[in-house]
This record gives sequence, structure tokens and C-alpha cells, in this order.
Amino acid sequence: MRQKLPFKLQIAYALGQFGWSLLAGIISSFLIFYYIPSKDSGILSSIPQITFFGIFSIIGLITMLGRFFDAITDPLIATLSDRSTSKYGRRISFMRFSAIPFAILTILVFVNPVKGESILNAFFLAFTLLSFYLFFTMYVTPYLALISELGHTPEERLNLSTYISATWFLGFAISSQAPVLWNIFVDMGYDKPLAMRITFAILSLIALIFLLIPVFTIDEKKYSVSSPSELKMMDSIKATFKNKDFRIFVFSDLVYWVAITVFQSALLFYITVLLNMKEEFFGLLFVLLGVGSFLFYIPINIIAKKIGKKKIMIIAFLMFIIAYVYGFFLGNLPIPNNIQAFILVALAAIPMAVFGIIPNVIVADIAEYDSKKTGISREAMFFGTRTFMSKIGQMISMIILSSLLLIEKNGSNAIGIRLTTLVAALFCLVGLILFMMYDEKKILNFLLENESDKKAI
Repeated sequence: MRQKLPFKLQIAYALGQFGWSLLAGIISSFLIFYYIPSKDSGILSSIPQITFFGIFSIIGLITMLGRFFDAITDPLIATLSDRSTSKYGRRISFMRFSAIPFAILTILVFVNPVKGESILNAFFLAFTLLSFYLFFTMYVTPYLALISELGHTPEERLNLSTYISATWFLGFAISSQAPVLWNIFVDMGYDKPLAMRITFAILSLIALIFLLIPVFTIDEKKYSVSSPSELKMMDSIKATFKNKDFRIFVFSDLVYWVAITVFQSALLFYITVLLNMKEEFFGLLFVLLGVGSFLFYIPINIIAKKIGKKKIMIIAFLMFIIAYVYGFFLGNLPIPNNIQAFILVALAAIPMAVFGIIPNVIVADIAEYDSKKTGISREAMFFGTRTFMSKIGQMISMIILSSLLLIEKNGSNAIGIRLTTLVAALFCLVGLILFMMYDEKKILNFLLENESDKKAI
């Protein structure tokens, strides 16, 4: 019989998310800024600034390769974790092994072995970035799988997902403040690239401490009873997709990721082109969106327990569609442009909070249901497959977005930018229709009956 995870260990688990979101935030926020420096950035170019076929830059190709590599390693790491027989546990063992190289590689991504522009710097970046994504996956996929195993009931899993959503936001929020810290070092006389590396080293050390908290405080075998899977990777993937409700959810989720990535990637264009506002306003809106979502975490947790996860997800889909359609009219409404931007944030904050919490809980419920039904514990594969599909959705969104933004090559292309909002709304509608077929009652009733049988015994 598994022991219930104490509240203090639930918090310890959530703090691991703070660590990896801090490292992920550094890469996602500052990689392009560092390797495609503007003339006023104070950063010298370190890789050749050339393009292939007029559109693919070296940094663009490297980042695309990184995301593809990141996607294909998800099911591989998930399988290895599911099959693990380590004395530390199927998940903690991977987290323990990957934490230190994960933090170190975050720093090395911004290190250039050759001064000035050099193709060697590009090769070094490709190696360090792919290695970063490998250890990122090695920590994150087993980490997320623990939601199913440490949360013994749907309510416990919802609480864990709420806590890690909060620490995810805090990690990204801290990473966004890196410029404040590196400018302190610049004022002390360090050049800009070195100041950035020192900053990332400090933040990575902080992140490493948080990465190790769940590793050394949670006894996985005490709070999680699960047996290693015997399935090979392809067999495990096939078995995962045999679960009808998971298929419904994961394809709905893929479509959602297409929609949200198109919308988020075009947000700066909405501000600068449609609303004719300064680029600095983007940072303010992003923080307001994050804080707004954060404020709704606890209410969403409470509401989801009362009305169910499916209903609140449907509401969130509808709110996203409204927000996307509203975005089409930005700059043409009879109210000040900054007010239009604030309304957009207000419309998106609640559904962003819902999608930050609920999908992980749904995957955990499905994984638990599948484990009880089949007798095979493959929680990591469910989360790994969901992550893989989300990255495919993000790759698709980049193709769609670049096509729309090139409709008119006039430097602004307001028509293409407005169309991104309608495309996002359309994909979100498709995601909603798919998700409507998810049978939440069947899964939760089965888990409830199974739990009741255990107590009776």
C-alpha cells in the first residue's frame, strides 16, 4: 500500500519544477538574443550570420535541429524510465543523473571556444544545445511521470499539478530578470558576453539546488508503488495509442499547441504592427499575462474539483477562441490601443491558467487508468508522448506562422498578422471538438471504484 505524500514533500516535488523552468527560461528567452545580436546589444557576433535559401540562418537551423532532437528523445527516455529497475526508483534515478549536466550545459550553450565569428562556434553550439535538450528530457519526462505515481487520487494529482504550475511560472519569471543582473556586472566593468555568462552561471547554480530537492527528499519507492514495464519503445508507443481517451486528448492537445504557439509567437507583431506600440510593451504584457494566470491557479483548482476537469477545459477552449477572434480586430476598435492590449491579456489569462494545470492532471488520470486496466505501468510514456506531440504542434505552428507573415513582404504585413489570430481560433475550435469526445466520467469512475475496492480489502 502506497503512503500518501505529505504536504511538505508535495512542495519539495514542486520545487524541482522551479529549477527546470528556470533553466528552460534562460535558453528560450536569451538564446536568439545572444547569437543574433543587434548592433546596440554590446554582443559581438560569434557564429556566421548567413542564410540558406534566403530564409534559414545557421542559428535557425541549429534551433530547429534542437527541437526535433528534443521531440524524438521524449519517447526514448520515457521507455528507459518505465523499464528502469534502479534502487533509487524509476523516475528519481534519471532526475539524479541528469540534474548536474542539465545545469552545466545551460551555461555552456553561451560559451564560444573561438573569439569572433567562427563555424567552430556553430558546431560547439549545436553540440551543447542538443546535449542540453537530452538532459532536459532526461529530467523532465520522469519528473512529470511522478504526478501519476505520487498523486494517488485525482484530487491529489490536481493539487500537485497546481503546485508545479505555480513554480513553473516563478522559474520563468526569475529567468526573465537576468538582464537586471548582467547589467550590474556590466557596470562593474565586465564585457556583455562575460556578464551574461556569469549571470547564467549564478542562476544555473540556484536552479541546480532546486532540481536536487525532490531527488534527495522524496523516497520514490515509499510513496510510489509501480513495477517496471517490459515493453520496448515501439511496443510501448503502440500500446499508449491504443488507449482511446489518450488518443482523443493528445490530438486535441497537439492542435491546441499549434494554436497557442502561433498566437504567442505573433504577439510582438500584434503590439508593434496592429497596435503601433513600442517593443518594450511586450515585456509588460507578458508579465501581466503570467501574473494574471498565476492569480487564477487556486480558484481553478477549487472549481475543477467541483465541476470536473473536462468542463473547465471546455470553458477554457471557448475563452481562447474568443480571445483569438478579438485579436483580429486589434487596432481597429474605438478605444485606446493600450486598453485593447490589456483586454487581450485579460481574455487570455484564465484559459492560460487552465491549460497550465489541467492537461497534466488528465494525462496522469489516463496513465493511472491504463495502469490499472493493463497491469503495466507506463506513466512516463504517456507524458513523453504528450510532450512529443506538443513539440510536433509547435513545429507545425512555425511553418504556418512563417507562411502567413510572408503574404506581403512589405515590412509589416498587417493582413497576414491578423490572419494568424483566425488560424489560431480555427485550430482551437478543432481542439475543442476533439476534446468533447474525451470520456472523463468513465476514467474517474473506474479509478474511484478501484480505490474503494482497495479500502474494502
